Amino acid sequence: MDSIKFSPLGEEALVMEFGDSINLDTNRKILSWKKAIEAAALPGVMDIVPAYTTLTIFYNLRSIASSNPYETLKRYIQQLHPTFSLRLEKKQVKEIPVCYEEPYAMDLKYVADFRGLSVQEVVHIHTNREYPVYFLGFTPGFPFLGGMDSRIAVRRRSSPRTKIPAGSVGIAGGQTGIYPLASPGGWQIIGRTPYKLFNQDQQPPTFLLPGDYIRFIAISKKEFHDLEGRP
Repeated sequence: MDSIKFSPLGEEALVMEFGDSINLDTNRKILSWKKAIEAAALPGVMDIVPAYTTLTIFYNLRSIASSNPYETLKRYIQQLHPTFSLRLEKKQVKEIPVCYEEPYAMDLKYVADFRGLSVQEVVHIHTNREYPVYFLGFTPGFPFLGGMDSRIAVRRRSSPRTKIPAGSVGIAGGQTGIYPLASPGGWQIIGRTPYKLFNQDQQPPTFLLPGDYIRFIAISKKEFHDLEGRP
C-alpha cells in the first residue's frame, strides 16, 4: 500500500497511482484492486476506471455519510487486501479478424516503406502477437494495447484525418489499437475489422475488456463482407 499514491480528482473522484512504469505487472495490480473494490461494494462508488498506471474511482459524495467523503473512501480502500494474483487467473484471448487490403489499409504501404519492410512482412509481424488490453479510453471501447513489435512502430500522421471509419486498426508510435467508432484520428491505418466492438444496447457495451488479450487474424475482402457488422 505504501507504493500507492492517493489524490483527489475534483470533488467526486479519487485517483490511485501505481508508479510511472507501464508494464503487465502494474496492469495486473491495477485490475486486482479494481476487482477488490467492486467486490467490496463500497458506499457511493459509481465507476472504477483503470489506465496504464492509475485507477480512478468516481463516487457520489452525497452517498457517503461523512464530512470528508474523499478521506472516508480512501480509508475504506486502504482497508482492503486484494488477494488476486498479479497474473491472469485464466488468459482470455479474443481473435479479431482484420482485412489488410485496400481500401481498408490506407497507410499500410507507408508503414512498410517507413520501416523498410514489405506489406506482407508488416501484416505477418502485426498478426504474430497476442496483445494485452491495458485499458479502454479515448472513445468508448477504444483498446489501448501492449506488446506491439518495435519493428513496425511508426509515427502518427502529421495531419490527422477528420473521420476514421469504425473498426479501423491503426499504429501510432509503439502502439496499435482499434477505432470502435467513427471518429477523428491521427493513427496510421493498416486494416479494418468487420466486427462491431461497441454497442451501447448490450451489457457490457464493449467486446474487449481490460485484462483481455487479442490476436489479429488476417482475412480477405470477401471474408470481411461476410462478417461485416457482427458483434
